[in-house]
Amino acid sequence: MQRFIFRRVLPERYLCSHRLFSQLAQEAAIPLQENEVVIPKIPAFDYCPPPYMGPPAAEILRKRKEYLSPSMFHFYKKPLNVVGGKMQYLYDESGRRYLDAFGGIATVCCGHCHPSVVEAIVNQTNQLQHSTILYLNHAVADFAEALASKLPGDLKVVFFTNSGTEANELAMMIARLYSGCQDIISLRNAYHGNAAGTMGATAQSNWKFNVVQSGVHHALNPDPYRGVFGSDGEKYARDVQDLIDFGTSGRVAGFIGEAIQGVGGIIELAPGYLPAVYDSIKKAGGLCIADEVQAGFARTGSHFWGFEVQGVVPDIVTMAKGIGNGIPLGAVVTTPEIAEVLTRRSYFNTFGGNPVCTAAGLAVLRVIEKENLQKNAFVVGSYLKERLSSLKNKYEIIGDVRGRGLMLGVELVTDRKLKTPAKEETLHAMDQMKEMGVLIGKGGFYGNVFRITPPLCFNKEDADFLVDVMDYTMAKM
Repeated sequence: MQRFIFRRVLPERYLCSHRLFSQLAQEAAIPLQENEVVIPKIPAFDYCPPPYMGPPAAEILRKRKEYLSPSMFHFYKKPLNVVGGKMQYLYDESGRRYLDAFGGIATVCCGHCHPSVVEAIVNQTNQLQHSTILYLNHAVADFAEALASKLPGDLKVVFFTNSGTEANELAMMIARLYSGCQDIISLRNAYHGNAAGTMGATAQSNWKFNVVQSGVHHALNPDPYRGVFGSDGEKYARDVQDLIDFGTSGRVAGFIGEAIQGVGGIIELAPGYLPAVYDSIKKAGGLCIADEVQAGFARTGSHFWGFEVQGVVPDIVTMAKGIGNGIPLGAVVTTPEIAEVLTRRSYFNTFGGNPVCTAAGLAVLRVIEKENLQKNAFVVGSYLKERLSSLKNKYEIIGDVRGRGLMLGVELVTDRKLKTPAKEETLHAMDQMKEMGVLIGKGGFYGNVFRITPPLCFNKEDADFLVDVMDYTMAKM
C-alpha cells in the first residue's frame, strides 16, 4: 500500500512579509524515498494581498442566514470566505491562496482584478458612472462596434442587458415577434435562466418552479456520454423535426441551445447536431438562438464562440458572464432585419449599456486579443484535458472527461457500466481539493460532474497542480 508522507511548508500567508513562496518551497524540497508521495504545492505567484480587516466567515454566514434569501446555498462543509483575487488565484480571510478553477462560474475570463479591466472601470466611474442611453455616450457605441466585429455574417446589432437570463428572455421574445409563432424548442438538460420565459426553456427540474411555463418543447439531449444515440448528432436532430411535425402547427418561433451545456455538466453537443437542427428550424420559419453565456469569449480555445465548433451561423447570439470579467453585463446580437421587430413598441433597459459596464466589456475584448487568451485556452486546455484523461485511466470512479479549451468536465460514477452518479463522492472530493488549495465547481443534473472553467490566464503549472491535487484526492478515496 502506498505510504503518503505529509510534508508541509509554512502556510503562504506567513511568507509574504519575508521571502517569496517559490524560494522557500525550493529550499524545503527533500529528495523522495521509494513509495513516498509529497502533497502537491501550489505554484509560486509573486503577489501578496493586503491584510483583511473585515468580519470573519462565521459572522458573514450568520448575516447571510438572517438577511439573505434562504434559497442561497454555498459550496463546502466549511464555507470559504473569499476576500481577494488576483488573476487565476483567490484569497481567504487569513491570506491563504487558492487556485480558482471555477472562475466564478465561467465568468472571470481575463483574470481576477486584471489591471487593464480595473483601470477601465475606475476611469469610466470617475468620469461618468451612469446616465441613460437616451443621451449619447461613446462607451456603449465603441463596445457594440468591437463586439460586432467578433461575430460572423450580418450579426451586428447589439442590445445590452445585465445578465444571461435577461439576454435569453429578450432573444426568445425577438424570435416570437419575428416569426409570429409562440413555440420554441429547447434541449433536455438545458439551463437558460430563471425568469418566466427562460425557466420554460430550462429543462432540469432542479431549476424549475411549479409556475406556468408555456410554449417550449424539449428535445432529446445530444449527450455523447449518456444519450441514447451516443455521438450521432443527426439521429438526435430527428427528434427536433418530430417535435415540429407532431407537437406544433408545423411553424415555430425558434430553437435555443448551448454548444456546450454548462450547468448541465459540461456536455458538448454530439457532432453534426446543430447543422441538422438549424436546417429543420429554418424550414419551419424559426430563428436559431445560440446561448453563448458560458462557452463564449474564447473559452473553448479552438474558437471564439462555441457555436463555431459545429460550423453554424445563428440568427441571434446571447452572451453574458465572460463578457465583462465579473461586471454585470449581458448582450443579444442579431441582424438589422431581425432587430427591427423591437421598433413595434418601446423596448428599454435602464442599465443595459451602462458606460461603466461597457467600458469594462471593451477592455475585456482588448485583453483577450492582446494577451492571446484564446490560444492559451486552447493550448493549456488541451494539456489539462490530456492529463485529466490520464486520471480516468487510473481511477474507475472517473466515468468521463469532456469539453474543450478551458471548459472541461469530469463526471464521477460509482459504476462505469451503469454510469451510476457518484454524488456524495463528488462533494467529498471537492472538499478535500479545497483543503489542498484548489477550487472547482460542480454541475450536471445529478451533481456529479466537476466543472473546470478557470480564468483564461490559467497556465500549465496551474493545470499540473489541479490534476496532482485531484490525483492525490482520488488516491485517498
